[in-house]
Amino acid sequence: MNYYIIIPAHNEAQFISLTLDSLISQTVLPSKIIVVDDNSTDTTAEIVKTFIEKHSFISLVERKSNAIHLPGSKVIQAFHEGEKHIDENYDIIVKVDADLIFPINYFETIIAHFKSDDTIGMVGGFAYIEKNGEWILENLTDKDHIRGAFKAYRKATFKQIGGLKPAMGWDTVDELLCKFYNWKVITNESLHVKHLKPTGANYNKTARYKQGEAFYSLGYGFIITAIASLKLAIKKKKPLLFIDYIQGFLKAKFSKKELFVTKEQAIFIRNYRWKKIKEKLF
Repeated sequence: MNYYIIIPAHNEAQFISLTLDSLISQTVLPSKIIVVDDNSTDTTAEIVKTFIEKHSFISLVERKSNAIHLPGSKVIQAFHEGEKHIDENYDIIVKVDADLIFPINYFETIIAHFKSDDTIGMVGGFAYIEKNGEWILENLTDKDHIRGAFKAYRKATFKQIGGLKPAMGWDTVDELLCKFYNWKVITNESLHVKHLKPTGANYNKTARYKQGEAFYSLGYGFIITAIASLKLAIKKKKPLLFIDYIQGFLKAKFSKKELFVTKEQAIFIRNYRWKKIKEKLF
């Protein structure tokens, strides 16, 4: 199975060589790696060019955009720019961040999952961060969720869910739509991906409200949003984020922000979320 990787990158000179080194060392190599340099002011592009000299399957796309880092929208807009430079000769498409180190068998294992079951739509490992000299699980999400930093999609699944939405919450709506269309989402606990820059390191105050807006856009409704917000604020050890998230939700609701999903999909998503909540309680 052929796989293409798109890497949105903004000022990743510190890490991108480590990411590319881990990708060119895979036991099964990608057919294409496209790095989208999104308005970097450091040497990101120059570093990528040194890899391109030695590896013909790597290419660089340079994108000019706003320098403000808002989670979701900026990175997915860069991903979309990368999509313009691929053909249809792939079986799996992968969105990868520029601050990761993959184990050498990562994509061999991902491909094996896809080959094992035609109804598997997405596969991923787990993110680990360094703390006191040890690599520990970056425990921000449930273990059945694939982190946005490394998402691998079967081509048919990717097309059916309509690709990636350029807003915060894109990496939740993709999985919920997978389930809506009866695709399986598989996580493999043996695949430890080193995440060199903890999630949210660059997020500003404006970005905090975006999480609440995302919950609204997913069709969660207020009660599910409140539960999800409380859980996330506790996991991040920042209880006051709960207020930011609720404010973001209410702001989106009163401005009648457009949902990511159809009414039918929103009903499915709310029912699915209630089912998961009940499973945890009982």
